Amino acid sequence: MSKLWQSAAEALHETVTDGATIAVGGFGLSGNPTDLIEALRETGAKDLTIVSNNMGVDGKGLGVLLENRQVSKVIASYVGENKLFAAQYLSGELEVEFAPQGTLAERLRAGGAGIAGFYTKTGVGTPVGEGKPHEVFDGETYVLERGIVADVALVHAWRADAEGNLIYRHTARNFNPLVATAGRLTIAEAEEIAEGYLDPNAIVTPGIFVQRLVEARPREKPIEQRTTRPRGAAD
Repeated sequence: MSKLWQSAAEALHETVTDGATIAVGGFGLSGNPTDLIEALRETGAKDLTIVSNNMGVDGKGLGVLLENRQVSKVIASYVGENKLFAAQYLSGELEVEFAPQGTLAERLRAGGAGIAGFYTKTGVGTPVGEGKPHEVFDGETYVLERGIVADVALVHAWRADAEGNLIYRHTARNFNPLVATAGRLTIAEAEEIAEGYLDPNAIVTPGIFVQRLVEARPREKPIEQRTTRPRGAAD
């Protein structure tokens, strides 16, 4: 059975239900599976839990799901670029579970590896560790963090082959490889789909983790924050 689907909308059709947990790759706006996020918005699914490094910005990335009032809970490590996110959180409309960035990455990796939980020193003595089991190892206190397994994982890759093997490019190789392993159903969009097979030595995510694949539509990649300086005077 082919893993290739004609569009993001078709690949997501009847895969997401109300209350589902969705893990999404990306770091800021880099490496966002934009086509799949937009297709998720069009499903109209509500009460979603989104697991992602952050929630994009207003009107871009995962921010479009907040605008559509589809998200009830967020598990993330950074949310400082989205004003609507802040408003929904402060009003009590949105539940937020903060996780240190390295801990979030390891929770996704653990979930993908079939590891139920792990102990870390990060968060001990802070609100992050409150209410979680603690244990002492070699005289040091650690807090238990649970692995994350999502109902659906959405990722963006640079190149793929028809078997779902994935290669990422530059900063887009951030949370995408971890998210790809953590979904019960993983759907990938790729900028290029190669004929034949990718070089096995270059593959980052083996196709065994990917169940569905679509070709991403060409689009201008957004810049989260553009910083410039005045051009120097000509000599």
